[in-house]
Amino acid sequence: MLSSMDQKGAPRWPRGQRFSLSPIGIEAEAAYRSAVQDVRALGREALELAERRWADRLGLDPCDGIVLTELRQGRLTLPQLARAMECCDTSDIQVRAALDRLVRAGFVESSTAPRQAA
Repeated sequence: MLSSMDQKGAPRWPRGQRFSLSPIGIEAEAAYRSAVQDVRALGREALELAERRWADRLGLDPCDGIVLTELRQGRLTLPQLARAMECCDTSDIQVRAALDRLVRAGFVESSTAPRQAA
């Protein structure tokens, strides 16, 4: 599950906004998949440690890798991404927070500029 983030001052993404991986996002997603694959058979604790190490190196949340992996499939809207993340028991607010982190860090690109929250 993704961690919550205070939404004050966070961008408000239009419903039709599309998101995709940037060149550094493609590299980060591949590194995430590799880190997870290498420890998958070792149990939950090893998986969480690998996710945390991956995230710490990039200044991200450990679960941001899941969002990057979903975006690997192509340009998705926020509602599409939120539906894909439902299986992880992740709320729309958590998906928005992850997108905000990833866009600000340059790992995800958006097709248009967001409207700023009032």
